[in-house]
Amino acid sequence: MGRVAFVLKGYPRLSETFIAQEIAALERRGLQILIVSLRHPTDARRHPVHEEIRAALLYLPEYLYQEPLRVFRSWWAQRKKSNYLAARSLWLRDFLRDPTPNRIRRFGQALVLASELPRDVTRLHAHFLHTPASVTRYAALLSGLGWTGSAHAKDIWTTPEWEKREKLASCEWLVTCTAANHAHLAALAPADRVELVYHGLDLSRFSSLEKSGAKRNGSDPADPVVILSVARLVEKKGTDILLEALARLPAHLHWRLVHAGGGPLKDRLERHARSLGIGARIQWRGACTQTELLAAYRAADLFALASRVARDGDRDGLPNVLAEAQSQGLACVATRVSGIPELLEDGHTGLLVAPESPGEIALALAELIADPARRGTLGEAGRQRVAKHFGLDANIARLAHKFGL
Repeated sequence: MGRVAFVLKGYPRLSETFIAQEIAALERRGLQILIVSLRHPTDARRHPVHEEIRAALLYLPEYLYQEPLRVFRSWWAQRKKSNYLAARSLWLRDFLRDPTPNRIRRFGQALVLASELPRDVTRLHAHFLHTPASVTRYAALLSGLGWTGSAHAKDIWTTPEWEKREKLASCEWLVTCTAANHAHLAALAPADRVELVYHGLDLSRFSSLEKSGAKRNGSDPADPVVILSVARLVEKKGTDILLEALARLPAHLHWRLVHAGGGPLKDRLERHARSLGIGARIQWRGACTQTELLAAYRAADLFALASRVARDGDRDGLPNVLAEAQSQGLACVATRVSGIPELLEDGHTGLLVAPESPGEIALALAELIADPARRGTLGEAGRQRVAKHFGLDANIARLAHKFGL
């Protein structure tokens, strides 16, 4: 078996631990991998799992004008090959429907990938159905290789239907991480082309630990209940809704919010918190490593995530942070969006509320802030459910089988 080239939008990324975790697990099972990244890393730090990965790295030109000679040499080499005209025709059809600079960049990156692909690579695998799958599809046609893919969240819901149909028709198989995603994609694909495979949580990295502070009930201003939220500061995560919910909590309940995650809305959300009069009760920690997150889960009493469907259709799949929080026995308050109800069972392993509803979130938070016993019951049920159904080993075994291991 030859190597598989995993085509990613960027690597390494702190916000895409699930991909690094998958690559490391597949390597342990014997899969030889080349990581192909469309962008250079922007995060200054790395997770411990990144240090375990042994795959070689190939960075494509992030923008074609930055490496014009590399792009030209690749085009010159590919234009003489038998599959070039078919690949160019495919790209031109796509470009006529999507005449954007990004579409031009995808074909240029595909030319470089096809030209620089090591001979021992026998398959391409795209993580995300939008840009990475476009580059992968063009490069697969140029090089005469088959391609497969993994679809997750934004890539599904912001890609036009015509493009999803054509990609699903041309790939050998595709996996996706929620039943909601699967139902949507399977309706657009040939029979049995799409399979549901949850990411799974590496429980060896998230072993449970007896929680301290389990008796906090919000009555002591010197020892407030710690609410944790881990989310990129982007629209679909609904952090503005969470802030509005927190501002509605009764004055007699004492709490503080620890938020982990960076993003483009950071300054705006910090201003929003101050305007609501709760800025002093929030710690904005920015992007954190997996080790830092584990410590944050263990120090918290309660987890909250207010996911929503963004205006462009973007939404979460099944946020890994919810599984991580539950693995540490944290009761969770989250919204009924996409795959979240597949993980969180309302009233049993956490509390589910409607998206875009700060009032409902406030009621759920107030209930759990004041009731540590209820938090403990929900948290323990969540921990058991994650261990039984959302562990890494069983889910990665299904993916490994699809790769022929």
